[in-house]
Amino acid sequence: MRAVIQRAKDATVTVQNEIIGAIPNGLVVLLGVTHEDTIEDAKYLVNKIVHLRIFEDEQEKMNLSLKDVSGSILSISQFTLYGDTRKGRRPNFMQAAKPELANELYEKFNELLLSEGISVETGQFGAMMDVQFTNVGPVTLLLDSKEK
Repeated sequence: MRAVIQRAKDATVTVQNEIIGAIPNGLVVLLGVTHEDTIEDAKYLVNKIVHLRIFEDEQEKMNLSLKDVSGSILSISQFTLYGDTRKGRRPNFMQAAKPELANELYEKFNELLLSEGISVETGQFGAMMDVQFTNVGPVTLLLDSKEK
């Protein structure tokens, strides 16, 4: 399971010109699922994401976690994180999980975030979405549950 996390001071996701999710402060998380991912991969990423110290303290040092700043998450399913561009000019998405598994683990990931006390807004699985946000820092990190 892969996640791109980006620190944001605001974020929205729109489907068919309607805002379906918005956060004021926190993280935009793009989540990709591959075939062999399990609930354990989701648990690992949730624990890592909510406790990463990537928000600035009073001395402008990254010492605070999402929980410390009472931040929210805008969670977006993103199968293209498993796009393979090594051959040709069109990405190959064979490593992305089938929609049934991907959606199940995406939903579980969001439930786990909620169980940690994090406010979560989501996109719409499988829909064409417009995601807009202001990346603060900018801070952008890539997490992969297979690279523990």
